Amino acid sequence: MRRTMQIESTNQQVSEQDTNRLRILIADDHPLVREGLAAIIGRQPDMQVVAQARNGGEALQKFLSESPDLCLLDLRMPGTDGIEAIGAILAERPSARVIILTSFETQEDIYRAVQAGAKGYFLKDSPPEELIECIRAVAAGGTWIPPAVGAKLAKRVTDQELTAREKEVLQALATGKSNKEIGVAYNISEATVKVHVTHILEKLKVGGRTEAINQAVKRGLVQMR
Repeated sequence: MRRTMQIESTNQQVSEQDTNRLRILIADDHPLVREGLAAIIGRQPDMQVVAQARNGGEALQKFLSESPDLCLLDLRMPGTDGIEAIGAILAERPSARVIILTSFETQEDIYRAVQAGAKGYFLKDSPPEELIECIRAVAAGGTWIPPAVGAKLAKRVTDQELTAREKEVLQALATGKSNKEIGVAYNISEATVKVHVTHILEKLKVGGRTEAINQAVKRGLVQMR
């Protein structure tokens, strides 16, 4: 009888420990990255990985089914990326806590992640102990933005915003299209394209197209394929 009571008491303690652990979802399209993160987190007595996802769409499904306390999302995944996944998750669960995991730290990537609602921005080449600090800070209701990332975010916030059309024209410029080709692509006059290009140069504070493209790539405003 005493042994049965001891077993029940032990089981209850284990159950309480599981309940008190921080439940985490990991979403990354690279299996080795997911397993590495899961191993780091699994070594913490107050944390457990409850689900893993390969893309943003799967991350949303797992988030809704598992209701984790916190989600680690890779910034760039096939299909639905991390930014889109944040929006989808927060639309369903406004109180969700999300950390973006990435190898990229361009101004635009950082700005988009924070604008979407990420509470943390963690660079994958950072030490493992910083990941744990980041998770604990965000789980406690805080934010985690490394100083270097914060400096880039501050600069991006003060920059003039490009319009949706200007971003399209800038992307077209980066692929080598002429004003005439851009006009045909977007059904606008060549003169209108020139106006957009002038505004782009002014907002990026550059003197020519080549410099504009270089600046756009550096800031993450365009994707070079």
